[in-house]
Amino acid sequence: MFPLEHLVLAYIGLASIFSFVIMGIDKRKAVKGAYRLSENFLFTCAFAGGSVGILAGMYIFRHKVRRWKFKLGIPAILILEIYLYVKFI
Repeated sequence: MFPLEHLVLAYIGLASIFSFVIMGIDKRKAVKGAYRLSENFLFTCAFAGGSVGILAGMYIFRHKVRRWKFKLGIPAILILEIYLYVKFI
């Protein structure tokens, strides 16, 4: 059996990969003028452990970097997740 720490890190890794991919998808949809993913969905993905992926996607795809909610909110969620990880794992 894997230690809890490894399972949590695996979950965060998968959530971050998923979040990174959806940032790329949303950017592609924005460029094409197609129906977009909601900002609430992107924040939900960040709160669900994918804040690293959302943050990486913001800067790699240059997506949502001008929006203050994302510029401040995603790093704040990441700091909260790091705090919770260090505190409880």
